[in-house]
Amino acid sequence: MKEVLIGKLLEYIRDNNPDILFALEAEDKLRVWLYDKVSTAGPLIKQLKNGSQPEYIIVETCFEEITKELRPSRYNYILNILETEFETDYKLLFQSGLLQHEVVNMINYCNSTFDDLRFAEENEDNQFIRYAITGAVSEYVESNRVNENVSNELQQSAET
Repeated sequence: MKEVLIGKLLEYIRDNNPDILFALEAEDKLRVWLYDKVSTAGPLIKQLKNGSQPEYIIVETCFEEITKELRPSRYNYILNILETEFETDYKLLFQSGLLQHEVVNMINYCNSTFDDLRFAEENEDNQFIRYAITGAVSEYVESNRVNENVSNELQQSAET
């Protein structure tokens, strides 16, 4: 059962929290983190087994518990803002293959705003939070445009 939960958790963070996945892989701590995270569900597994719950109920209940602190997904939140508010930039990043990488960078750029506003499932629909994160994403996108333009100008001047 723990192996099933580990597989589901890995798939979950791959889809919803690639920022965490990349950080864990960079430190070579992914496997340990997955096992530690799933082991926290040990008492719940025992409790549900003692209650004669079917295995699929146990797996789903435990999965909900171990992913609780990973929700809501900052990655999906920023991805949605980028897609709806910055459509051109979204399309360019998607076509270039840099979308996931840049959204992870945007998460890092926006983390203090998320933390200051206590971003959670209870308030993920709050318009104030959406405006604040949209503003931070706008700053990030604009700073990248400026850096890209400077880089292009330097490259052109070096060629002449």
